[in-house]
Amino acid sequence: MAGILSMILAGGEGTRLAPLTSVRAKPAVPFGGNYRIVDFVLNNFVNSDLLQIFVLTQFKSHSLMKHMSRRWRVTGLTNRFIDPIPAQMQMGKHWYQGTADAIYQNIELIEGMEPEVVCVFGGDHIYKMDVRQMVEFHRSHDDAKLTVAAIPVHVSQADQFGIIEIDENHKMIGFQEKPKKDAKTIPGRPDYVLASMGNYVFDAQTMVNCLKEDAESSDSVHDFGHNIIPDLYKAGVVYIYDFTTNIIRGELEHTSGYWRDVGTLDSLYEANMDLLAVEPPFDLYNKHWPLRSYHPAVPPAKFVHDEANRTGQAISSIVAGGCIISGSIVHRSILGYNCHVHSHAYVDNCVMMGNNDIGRGSRIRRAIIDKNVTIAPGTVIGEDPEHDRQRFHISPNGIITVPKGAQIGFD
Repeated sequence: MAGILSMILAGGEGTRLAPLTSVRAKPAVPFGGNYRIVDFVLNNFVNSDLLQIFVLTQFKSHSLMKHMSRRWRVTGLTNRFIDPIPAQMQMGKHWYQGTADAIYQNIELIEGMEPEVVCVFGGDHIYKMDVRQMVEFHRSHDDAKLTVAAIPVHVSQADQFGIIEIDENHKMIGFQEKPKKDAKTIPGRPDYVLASMGNYVFDAQTMVNCLKEDAESSDSVHDFGHNIIPDLYKAGVVYIYDFTTNIIRGELEHTSGYWRDVGTLDSLYEANMDLLAVEPPFDLYNKHWPLRSYHPAVPPAKFVHDEANRTGQAISSIVAGGCIISGSIVHRSILGYNCHVHSHAYVDNCVMMGNNDIGRGSRIRRAIIDKNVTIAPGTVIGEDPEHDRQRFHISPNGIITVPKGAQIGFD
């Protein structure tokens, strides 16, 4: 598909994911044992054979930039690139002031490429999408200046999304940005609203004109949801792409339409747990939709000891390379690279992000363990809420988070 430029917004601060984002940008947070959150949108574009991609970074971007340099380099192919673009304050001495401003501050990249269409996607969601199908939908409507991808979500989550109304021709006729109450529900489905996924396909010239006009407005917060979309849909040129119609080869029916906003610790934990089902709603193993990421040079996972009350085993779990399960039990958990779980330890319903050392006889339940964490022998986490609350951050759903590099139980 000629004339298509893609821009991924990967500069999110991710404050609701703290302490995981105290040292990294939200798109760089590890996920699913082998991946970073940003890998999923990048795989969507690569698997869609759309390989003119700028990735806009901003807050705490070192981890993200390092990850991209290790895995997402495209070299030796004419007009194909995946380039990370750090915030450069091209338009003044200020950070990106909103999603629209992030694109505006890099507008020379768009004008230099002279594309017909620009895809603007977020870098912090877990899903699979053949982006070409959305672009084809956009191009099939001659008067479309913007197409927004949308998905039904429960009305209780309406305040987290831009909420859309459409007519029988898939045109947007109403838009509410994160309404606190009175969200417009889907006709015939009073418990659901139609939510923007934050993925846009623009007519390139229209987008450039809108961004320049928005930049001149002192009343604007320079955000697509707050400013650009409301101004455009009133002109009758915004269409809605139904994400649930997107077809991925090799996907089973129950996995179609899976999309998760992992903006909170609870949603991140639940999306990780989704991967552990016998028939998961998000399938990592579809050979027709490979999920690339950086893989360090580590040996295969190893399970050692087979004695009474000391057998290394992982049950209903995902275990990455370099892990050693040494006479211990891992149950319904995800282990990133190079985790060592020592004898008689018990890890249950946990997400471990890599380079973790779990001491002999420890018991850990319902926790997210960030990278490079060492836990002393005999430590108990997840059984005494009051004690845990004195030591760790605990989410509304009771998920404990141990920050990167912590040494627990050695005092």
